[in-house]
Amino acid sequence: MSAVSDRTTSVLMLLALWFAWGANWVVTKLGLAYASAFQLGLGRTVLAIATLALIMRATGRRFTPTPLRPTFWLGLTQTAGFVVFTNLALVAGGAGKVSVLCYTMPFWTLLLARLFLHEKLAPLQWLGVALALVGLLAILEPWDLGGNWLSDALAITGGLVWASSAIIAKKLRAQHQVDTLALTFWQMVWGALVLALLLPLFPGKDIQWGWPLLGVLLFSGVLAGGLGWLVWMLLLSRLSAGMAGMSILAIPAVAVLMAWLLLAEVPSHAEALGMLLIAAALILISLYALRREWRR
Repeated sequence: MSAVSDRTTSVLMLLALWFAWGANWVVTKLGLAYASAFQLGLGRTVLAIATLALIMRATGRRFTPTPLRPTFWLGLTQTAGFVVFTNLALVAGGAGKVSVLCYTMPFWTLLLARLFLHEKLAPLQWLGVALALVGLLAILEPWDLGGNWLSDALAITGGLVWASSAIIAKKLRAQHQVDTLALTFWQMVWGALVLALLLPLFPGKDIQWGWPLLGVLLFSGVLAGGLGWLVWMLLLSRLSAGMAGMSILAIPAVAVLMAWLLLAEVPSHAEALGMLLIAAALILISLYALRREWRR
């Protein structure tokens, strides 16, 4: 494959991932009209597991379970926790706003890594964290007592558990050699089991089966879930870590744009300012990662 065609393939894969993961916030919001947060979360996770199983079979990977305890905790946070908190946030909150609040994850990851892994933060990283916190304050609008505090808190918690999963994954990889796709598969299995155990405790409404719900599940579980992870893995093999981190910045932007186009969600002036500040903070963090790569 020529260098030009290789770059073209990477760009097309990146655009597809932006669309799938960005649009998934809107698709999930629409799906909550037909199923509860727990029902929808379990359904899409099971489909993602099935898709990953087919991919693993097609690529000749073994289904050997990854280390039990860290994989379970990873499934509890990255799959069960993230899905539950973000879906519950989407029940009452806008898809665009929830996606941006969840994508504060990199800043929580930096702070958690400082606390639990004793990793030092560079001045540029501290500046990114400070910008993100100011942006978060602008989005939350604490001066407006009529704001949707529950949805905001759930979305931020989703970002926190996602960040926790990043710390768990980092410690796991430092101690064990694991295949990323196999680890993703097994943590999803554990996450699905947790969701299945929680489902009877939060039965919600009756599922409204039909083509709309089927379309939501197929998009969220197969396209954004299983195939999305495959594309992300392929991109990681083609792009540097810094470039890969920079590339996902477009995902919340796509979510905000699609929420505006499809759900008529229009951010307030304060929310728009907060989103821009968080985007600027994400760019700073990614630029720092790129600068470190260039110096190597």
